[in-house]
Amino acid sequence: MQGVALASSFACCFEARRCALKVAKAEEFEAMKDAAVAADLVDEISTSVYVSEQQRRNEAELLINNSGDRELLERALALSSEEDEPENVQLAQNADSELLERILQLQAKGYGKGKIISEIWQVSKGGSEKYKAAEAEYRRLTGD
Repeated sequence: MQGVALASSFACCFEARRCALKVAKAEEFEAMKDAAVAADLVDEISTSVYVSEQQRRNEAELLINNSGDRELLERALALSSEEDEPENVQLAQNADSELLERILQLQAKGYGKGKIISEIWQVSKGGSEKYKAAEAEYRRLTGD
């Protein structure tokens, strides 16, 4: 009786091992399949990006090379900028008046030219180009 039980237990162990190997192979296969799908997806996306970038480059080259279209585009841009010019002048005047108002407020508080430039344009006093440009703008607005 013990011999039969021992033989059946060995048979169960071998069958369990065989099933475990089958499951391991199936999991390995599924992992490989998932990796292949992911690689295909990455490849497809990169190919799509490459193709769309090439199409954009070709369209840009056609636009640049086609002088007739280029002239039309330049004319359209010139016309639109002429239409917007009075509006742009008005916006610049509004910005200048707001800056001048802010300068006058700071002068009323007792701020000097250097401190006003530092406060409004956020540049420190010195010989930098930004400071020189801010100082020139200050002089233009205040008339100093």
